[in-house]
Amino acid sequence: MNAPLPPNPIVPTIPFDEDGAHFGYLRLPASRDESAWGAVMIPIAVIRNGEGPTALLTGANHGDEYEGPIALQALAHELKPDEIAGRVIIVPFMNTPAFHAARRTSPLDGVNLNRCFPGRPDGSTTEKIADYFLRTLVPLADIVLDYHSGGKTLDFVPFAAAHLLDSTVQQEACIAAMQAFNAPYSMTLREIDPVGMYDTVVEEAGKTFVTTELGGGGSATARSAGIARRGVRNLLKHAGILCGDPEIGPSIAIDTTEGDCFHFCEMRGMLELLCDLGDPVAKGDPLALIWPTDRVGANPVAIQARTSGILAARHFPGLINPGDCLAVVATVL
Repeated sequence: MNAPLPPNPIVPTIPFDEDGAHFGYLRLPASRDESAWGAVMIPIAVIRNGEGPTALLTGANHGDEYEGPIALQALAHELKPDEIAGRVIIVPFMNTPAFHAARRTSPLDGVNLNRCFPGRPDGSTTEKIADYFLRTLVPLADIVLDYHSGGKTLDFVPFAAAHLLDSTVQQEACIAAMQAFNAPYSMTLREIDPVGMYDTVVEEAGKTFVTTELGGGGSATARSAGIARRGVRNLLKHAGILCGDPEIGPSIAIDTTEGDCFHFCEMRGMLELLCDLGDPVAKGDPLALIWPTDRVGANPVAIQARTSGILAARHFPGLINPGDCLAVVATVL
């Protein structure tokens, strides 16, 4: 028989079940060279007004993605208890060590939070964070929003996403929430490798789950931050937590569940994209050129699109290496 899991060492400094607006931390003991009896302090807000559904809202699962932290900092600052019915749990910097280092992975243990779920209460710092979210916070939630964007290495058309799920009822709930978020694009998504992802364990827990990719390049724009700000309020209205109807505008439905949508690089060089994000692409079209960087006068290698649709994602830095995701071509539904 498996031994029961030990308790997680994270301690919240604020209550989850008291009405009002509460601002504090998830305190995780973390002994290190800089602080022998130190702790990782993960900022958290809990805003509650009576009985009702609970939304769990997270940003900076990866520390170099900023639309979520911007939108959630603004929401925590602006949202008042008397505006809602139920509870909103806001964690703008889910992976706080990675966020402060502007890294995808944690500088404390080198672990990618979004690839280490379910985590371990007796594991590394990042594994402890994952375990706490899964065993303590996710069970409190009815609807979960986890913001993402491309970080330093990818850039996306701004989309909210729902995954293909075994449960038709749950999938329909996730799609309805995604559509309520109302990003310019709405993606039906199949992950390359869902093992260890926050998305996967939240969906396995039966929750309504929405994720996003709202830009990239390791920064945020006025447009992408605005999409993130409006989207979270739309989601809270859809959930019945915030009064009013979602602000719904045009959204293009796209899909990456079929075909050869992902394009991976097989060589090292300098990337020249031949189309921009959102541009139409036909199967067989030249998608990019990869130029050598160790000589001049040589021909570039042409990369052709393996499917038709729009350019939904692209490698961001100018240099590219074998194994890097070069582009994603999504089908327009």
